[in-house]
Amino acid sequence: MIVAVLGANGQLGSDLVRVAKEFRDVETLALTRKDLDTCELASIPEALSGRRFDVLVNCTSYHKTDEVEGRATEAFRINSHAVGVMAKACKARAARFVHVSTDYVFDGESRQPYTEADNANPVNVYGASKLLGERFALREYPDGTYIVRVASLFGAAGSRGKGGNFIETILQKGKETGDVRVVNDIMMSPTSTADAAKAILTLAEKEAPTGIYHVVNSGSATWFEFARHILEEAEIRANVIPVRSEEYPTTAIRPFYTVLDNRKTAQVVGEIPHWKKSLRKYLIEKRHAQPRTVRAVGAID
Repeated sequence: MIVAVLGANGQLGSDLVRVAKEFRDVETLALTRKDLDTCELASIPEALSGRRFDVLVNCTSYHKTDEVEGRATEAFRINSHAVGVMAKACKARAARFVHVSTDYVFDGESRQPYTEADNANPVNVYGASKLLGERFALREYPDGTYIVRVASLFGAAGSRGKGGNFIETILQKGKETGDVRVVNDIMMSPTSTADAAKAILTLAEKEAPTGIYHVVNSGSATWFEFARHILEEAEIRANVIPVRSEEYPTTAIRPFYTVLDNRKTAQVVGEIPHWKKSLRKYLIEKRHAQPRTVRAVGAID
């Protein structure tokens, strides 16, 4: 099975390429923006036509949540219309299509984990553009599309658009200042890109029924709880101060609760680890990796 990965140099895409090496019958085709520019809709079919693959995984996205509030046209072109074009191109060649979406399709009004059957109702441009992308893909190719919703990702590559990941930001602030202020009123599903990649590849390998899947680690946390556990696991002594999100005003509205229920996915791929276990694994692997410079990112993105 040949899996083409769009956005192969990003946080999730790079782990898809890396984790695929653990699958005996999977090889990957790594594609970056120089190979296929999702801003140029007309070029997408041609860029894909000359490449051989059985599954296309779209990890590309315009995901700078605050920035896209003022660039809605660009957000909908990349996150919605380009996705529909990809799905149509996959259908034409009978290749399966995996589109990576987000927990931000939900409004955060629930207080129990969202299932794939729950009503989506985004509260910002980013979420709205991603939801429309889901719908375009399912409309164009219902029999061959997987919508994979992920959330609050952390991985070795960091987020290219945001300059790093939350863990590295917290570690850096903890070491440098000793005081870390983190919002405690937003609840989410911390998710390892390595675990998400493994689940995505397993869904494809097992030819699971098409449709929507929530691919997140088990468990949930506020950003404050996540930060506190990061520093504890890293054995960094720092004062973690819980604050309300209103102390960090943002251009885009953030939903206050976006915990995703991963039971449907687990029924296919097996038990998905708790985020605490995956965080520990991440930190252990990081200790054995070469040091690298990471720029800070916002505490609630």
